[in-house]
Amino acid sequence: MNNWFKAAAVLGLMACSTGLMAQKLPVIQQTSFKKDSTYITKFGAIADGQTLNTKAINAAIDACNKKGGGVVVVPAGLWLTGPLVLKSNVNLHLKKGAMLQFTKDFNQYQLVEGNWEGIPQMRNQSPVSATNATNIAITGFGVIDGGGEAWRQVRKEKLTESQWKKWTSQGGVVSADGNSWYPSEQWLQATKMKNAGEITPDKTPEFYKSIKDFLRPNLIVITKCKKVLLEGVTFQNSAAWCLHPLMSEDLTVRNVTVKNPWFAQNGDGIDVESCNRVLIENSSFDVGDDGLCMKSGRDEAGRKRGMPTENVIIRDCKVYHAHGGFVIGSEMSGGARNIWVDNCTFIGTDIGLRFKTTRGRGGIVENIYINDIQMIDIPGEAILFDMYYMSVDPVALAGEKRELPKVETLPVTEATPQFQNFVVKNVVCNGAAKGIFIRGIPEMHVKEVHLENMMLQADKGIDIQEASGITLKNVTILSKETNPVVDIINSDRLTFDKLTYKKDAELLFRVAGDRTKNINIQNTDASKAKEKIQYEFGASAQNVTIK
Repeated sequence: MNNWFKAAAVLGLMACSTGLMAQKLPVIQQTSFKKDSTYITKFGAIADGQTLNTKAINAAIDACNKKGGGVVVVPAGLWLTGPLVLKSNVNLHLKKGAMLQFTKDFNQYQLVEGNWEGIPQMRNQSPVSATNATNIAITGFGVIDGGGEAWRQVRKEKLTESQWKKWTSQGGVVSADGNSWYPSEQWLQATKMKNAGEITPDKTPEFYKSIKDFLRPNLIVITKCKKVLLEGVTFQNSAAWCLHPLMSEDLTVRNVTVKNPWFAQNGDGIDVESCNRVLIENSSFDVGDDGLCMKSGRDEAGRKRGMPTENVIIRDCKVYHAHGGFVIGSEMSGGARNIWVDNCTFIGTDIGLRFKTTRGRGGIVENIYINDIQMIDIPGEAILFDMYYMSVDPVALAGEKRELPKVETLPVTEATPQFQNFVVKNVVCNGAAKGIFIRGIPEMHVKEVHLENMMLQADKGIDIQEASGITLKNVTILSKETNPVVDIINSDRLTFDKLTYKKDAELLFRVAGDRTKNINIQNTDASKAKEKIQYEFGASAQNVTIK
């Protein structure tokens, strides 16, 4: 039995012990291709970096598909091209030294109906796309570059002064406040509209053309496909999200490298949206937004689609710069469930494990099993559950002011999101702004989260607000700030079993709120703290048990 299946067995047993339903690991169907090879050079492709090879490469794909499938070979060389469309039974294979460079000429990308951030939107055609295809792949050893710098907005505060001068000297438009660069005036004007690209009856083709530059394409979009393989290739420099499988089944992502500049707006690594049976393994991500991200549609559109992302295995992956290492949300309105994450390393991601949503989303995220996570140098939280996601960078930039959300209780509706039934085990983090942050909403707490065997070194300790059924077992939190080590607000059924902290901490627990109750502290030496517990805002000692 290999380490993964041992871990899965442990997770399953742990899930049973904590009241969660243990799930069998999903079986992901694999692709299979004829050995027939079709070289793009036979259709007139030229590797001079100047010739546009769109027609030649698409012709090779079409010919391969028509003869029953096989391998379309991209030899070593620099191949300039426009959008490519994969067809059933075709494996697009990049040889060593092969680079597909997608043109920065926006005119080569047609406007097409697509999906962006969980809702139907008009977009520029993706550099590589497939729709309703079966048994497709992108494999090999080469590089696919999306030419993203031509498409993206850039914020001044994310560049050095010399970088900013160089960027703005290439043309484009600088905002009136001088803080952002845009590729064109129509790009800038579109930012002043709400959901400019959203497909609605009142918008005409002429309108979409007037904001075409703004409608950035994702690099790889796989829609409603079955049996998909992405293996070995480096995917980089996307205009928006890099890899976007949407409403697809039996997806395998193996040994890939995904790279975007750290300042790339919406430069996610992989966004698995409303997909079933997914395996992501032995891959690395160094991007401008979330690294490994699970989604399922946004608000009413996502609930209407009603397709959760489910039955996902993620193992042996590394995430470098990203807003989050492993992420669920915030567009999770169709739900996410039955997800296993094992043996992943996060190096400098803004947040490590990031679960985010907000009122209006709806959707249930449940049965999430996470094991063996290593993290270093996390600017934000090592582990975060947040139901007040505000669509901003997770770490505030220098001088940026943010207000706390207004806390109020609203009625529970289909638009109320839910996080429940998580097991997170064996986590080590050296360096974070905060160890653990759990923040639900008054009408729907974050529920049933089991955190076990953790060593977290952070500036601040543990912050739990509006949560129920949270267990921390054998957790060591070495926080610089110890007043308090653990902050609890309006939460119930919390268990701290063998909590370890720095000696001579100022205050071990601050317990606040008249809705806080059933706090159980056991196997924890509270004598090392100068003060054991403070009660505030209606909380009282009768709701806390220390054994």
